[in-house]
Amino acid sequence: MWQEQNNQLVKDFTFKGFSQAADFIGQIAREADKMEHHPDVLLHGYNKLHVTLMTHDVGKITDKDHKLAGIIDELYEKV
Repeated sequence: MWQEQNNQLVKDFTFKGFSQAADFIGQIAREADKMEHHPDVLLHGYNKLHVTLMTHDVGKITDKDHKLAGIIDELYEKV
């Protein structure tokens, strides 16, 4: 579940391994580029991602963030 923290949406994802996590970053990047809306993504450990969404030009969560969060969840369901 996405959490609101400091005017951002955040969520952690866990994968089977490093390659799967790295591939998921690529999937997020392709969708983010389509929307021209780019999250912060941290790969840590060998299989964990921490994703942060915020519309930087307004400094808060917007509909774009919620839309991208939904897309990221859909991608993760297919992993």
